[in-house]
Amino acid sequence: MSGAKEAQGASAEAIQAHYDVGNEFYALWLDETLTYSSALWDSAEDQRPLAWAQHNKIAWHLRSAQVEKAKRVLDIGCGWGAVVKAAAAVPTVEHVMGLTLSQAQADHILRDKPAKIDVRLESWADHQPAQNYDSIVSIGAFEHFTKPNDDAAAKIAIYRDFFSKCRGWLDPKGGMSLQTIAYGKLRRDDPNVKLMSQIFPDSDLPRLEEIVVACDGLFEIVMVRNDRVDYARTCEQWANNLRSQRKAAIALVGPEQVARYERYLKLSAFGFWTGNITLLRLTLRPIE
Repeated sequence: MSGAKEAQGASAEAIQAHYDVGNEFYALWLDETLTYSSALWDSAEDQRPLAWAQHNKIAWHLRSAQVEKAKRVLDIGCGWGAVVKAAAAVPTVEHVMGLTLSQAQADHILRDKPAKIDVRLESWADHQPAQNYDSIVSIGAFEHFTKPNDDAAAKIAIYRDFFSKCRGWLDPKGGMSLQTIAYGKLRRDDPNVKLMSQIFPDSDLPRLEEIVVACDGLFEIVMVRNDRVDYARTCEQWANNLRSQRKAAIALVGPEQVARYERYLKLSAFGFWTGNITLLRLTLRPIE
């Protein structure tokens, strides 16, 4: 992350320590889209499969960011490419840029030389687009922007820097969609936060009020959704998938790594069910 401020969240090495465990490992227990973020069902009674709910989530974010009328789209924290591929399939879209700090993810997206899609191994703090974007989507990256030692003022300053950059990159008539895990009832000194830090080194969750303050005057918050139940269901399904593939997973990454992810998924599901942590989805519009 050349040029990025050291204080701004997890380092490239910390991100790679998590996401570069191996594409084959994640493929064992994620759905067919390799989407490593909360799915979206239509209701608590909706029993359609995880893959359907992940496609449904992606479609919601594309609508939220107004991608249906965009030419240029930015995905901040593009993962294994489910969103950039879906955006590239929209008829009006001419170019999609994905940002990631994971070499494994970038290689996965670019291996087939997809049309319209570019991926940079780059932090948002370093990004300098040649042209503005019509739509910005960011799913599951915001959690990594600050560190556990940052106080509330430092976190808000970093979040505001992020929103300021996004506002500068975005066409005034454009749209932005943001998804992030956030603190609910959980406090930063809770022992379960330490387990999260083992899986996501150098990262700290936001609170909704910090997001609101950070984007004030830059973006209008059109909608906020609390979909923590969707993430509880997603984590439970991931845990079940990992359990069913445990032997193969151990062969890939070893028993300690598998046990760590099993604990993480179990505690995460509990955290979302109880409201200790929550899942926020926001629709944002730039303020002119």
